[in-house]
Amino acid sequence: MILVTGATGTVGRNVVRQLLEAHAEVRPVSRSPERAPLPGGPVAVRGDLAEPESLRSALGDVDRVFLFPAAAPLDPFLDVARDAGVRHVVLLSSAAADGESNAIARSHRVHERAVAASGLSWTYIRPGAFMANDLMWAPAVRGDGVVRAPYAQAATTPIDERDIAAVAVRALLDEDRHAHHAYQLTGPESLTVPERVEILGKVLGRSLRFEELDPAQARELMVARMPAPVADAVLGMMARAGSNAPVSPSVQQVTGRPPHTYADWVAHNAAAWGSPSMP
Repeated sequence: MILVTGATGTVGRNVVRQLLEAHAEVRPVSRSPERAPLPGGPVAVRGDLAEPESLRSALGDVDRVFLFPAAAPLDPFLDVARDAGVRHVVLLSSAAADGESNAIARSHRVHERAVAASGLSWTYIRPGAFMANDLMWAPAVRGDGVVRAPYAQAATTPIDERDIAAVAVRALLDEDRHAHHAYQLTGPESLTVPERVEILGKVLGRSLRFEELDPAQARELMVARMPAPVADAVLGMMARAGSNAPVSPSVQQVTGRPPHTYADWVAHNAAAWGSPSMP
């Protein structure tokens, strides 16, 4: 049995879906299962990593866990999981954990160290920028068609959440092969924000325009929806980014197929942009 925490989230719901497609036994967990019901399959169990005893019953018969880390320390949950018979943890970490020095990196390194110290077998999944982050542009795309962001020439290699999930699923289903591996994950192409906006417009058949924000303006908007240290970390990484970001082969190596392109992702999420569903 595989326990999936954060099961109604961006990555977790894809992990659940792909595990079910592989005919695995899945037990989804979410702090608020009623907010985002899963399409088909098992109903998510209510549970919170910050209250590990709330998950003790959910851990019955579970031997593997997909761990979406919460803000709370992971050690208490890992103790409960080990006592319940869990043997392998696939941790959703971040590319920032390997080398960066900011609030995001420090948080993920703490989570990785906790998993390593638990004595359980582990796999770390370290994606960079999520394509799903660009859904914050949806109101602008549906409105005046102007996407505003700082650092126009900063390139990233954004990754589709389906590909993050696919690597996690392989690590859950074939734990011996992937135990004690840390996978840096990226999408297949280096893209600046204006390049992503151009692709977005082409796929949607919309006339979109990019407008560069001053970093101070961007920070003011960001701290309205995230903690200030996280906003500062994101802006810092963008400021240091070059015009060409490295592409990792890990998705192809682990799954046997190339990662989805940005155009694929836009089409898959057409409804979020106010467009009809696309194949």
